Amino acid sequence: MKGVFIFLAEGFEDVEAVATYDALRRGGVKAEFIGVRDEPFVTSSHGTVIGVERTLSDLLDGASHEGTDRRDFLIFPGGMPGTRNLAACAPLISLMREHYAQGGSLAAICAAPGLVLGQLDAPEGLEFTCFDGFETALASQGAAFVRKPAVRCGRIVTGRSAGYAVDFGLEILEAIKGAEVAAQVRGAMLLDIQ
Repeated sequence: MKGVFIFLAEGFEDVEAVATYDALRRGGVKAEFIGVRDEPFVTSSHGTVIGVERTLSDLLDGASHEGTDRRDFLIFPGGMPGTRNLAACAPLISLMREHYAQGGSLAAICAAPGLVLGQLDAPEGLEFTCFDGFETALASQGAAFVRKPAVRCGRIVTGRSAGYAVDFGLEILEAIKGAEVAAQVRGAMLLDIQ
């Protein structure tokens, strides 16, 4: 699947979705919000209503994995019950597995590494992070849980929690556009000022 897509289900975590989108857009990446239901708006866990560019049904119509590479990302925010809603969406999980098998990248933050990425066969040697308590599914497959803001391991990026959503977004940006672009965005956001 060519492109960078952030999947939203009812009850997503506001900051994890919007900060990631913002970091990518600042870096010149045309990220899109994709609603998993056939509705033009999705409500977050805190009651924020976000308009989506497309729905999952729209995305899947005529979907092709031709030309997919590591710069093409499917991104899964956390939040409850949003993460459970993503994890229960069979067409999304099928898309995730096929996208990864075809050479695309995945990113998940907070509960999503465990509940969503946990439905993928974890690649050998995978290191990941997530919100404490959601590491079991990947760890039981032999993946190594580390307590860091964001972790990139091969074609998988994971983030710890809402407080690290910008770090997560910048890690994805670096994977797509390189360290220089990510550093420019980081600097423009004054993230290194003490």
